[in-house]
Formats: sequence, C-alpha cells, structure tokens
Amino acid sequence: MLHYIIVFLISMVPLIELRGAIPYAVGFHCNMVWAYIIAILGNMLPVPFIYLFARKILIWGKDKKFIGKFFTFCLEKGEKGGRKLQAKSGKGLYVALMLFVGIPLPGTGAWTGTLAASILDMDFKKSVIAVLLGVILAGVIMGLASMGIFGAIGAIFAPK
Repeated sequence: MLHYIIVFLISMVPLIELRGAIPYAVGFHCNMVWAYIIAILGNMLPVPFIYLFARKILIWGKDKKFIGKFFTFCLEKGEKGGRKLQAKSGKGLYVALMLFVGIPLPGTGAWTGTLAASILDMDFKKSVIAVLLGVILAGVIMGLASMGIFGAIGAIFAPK
C-alpha cells in the first residue's frame, strides 16, 4: 500500500510526474494496472488548479524577493511552451497539447502543458481532456520503457 501512495505522490511532483512514478512502480513490483491508474490520478489532480490559478499566482509572485526568480522561470517556461505549441500546431492545438504532454521528455508534462494552455487562454474542458489523453499516452510509453519491452522489441528486430 505504501508504494501506491508514493506512486500517487511522485506523479503529482512538477517535472517528475508520471514519468517518475511509473518506473518507481515497476522497480518495486507493484501491480501495473493499479499503479498506472493511481499515477494518472495523481498526475491529473493538480491540473484544474494549475489551469485556474497558476498563472495568477506566478504573475503575483514574479516580483517578490525570495520567490521571484523561480516564479519568473515557471512563467517564462509556460509562455515559451505555449508559444511553441501554438506556432507548430495551427488548428490542431489540442492535439498538439496532447502530444506535448504525452511525449515523455523533461519539461513537457501535465504541469507545463496545463500552464501553457492557461497562458494561451485555451478552453478549460478541451485542455483538461487533451492533458488527460497526453498523460495516458505518457503512462503507456513509460510503462513499456520501464518494463523493458522497447529493449525486447529492439533485440528481436536488431540485425544479427
């Protein structure tokens, strides 16, 4: 039970998110169906709050003495991600948001994607759905990678 609580908590941490929670679950031999569901729930829990409040809090705190640099960094990262997403996507902005969240690279998770959606004033419901689908995709990719399936497929098809 403790490992599932840790999976839930890890999946809520910015920048680590589900990308860290799934390998943790694999490493501790958790039931992957339950770990996957719990990691998705943990990763998605902050999303509505990020969309509704993060931009306001970051703008408020960017000129504060102790937190200003970090808040400015987060705001700039969200703005940069949002501009990049918008430039590349055209009319497929929500598909691009899903892929941005779903491709498990550093800084492209639910936190950054949701902040970018908020900064771009994207529709709340469509943004949450796109982020959820991205988190599901990232979970599948991380699960397969963590369990060594990509390595096994590579070994099967590698030239001999």
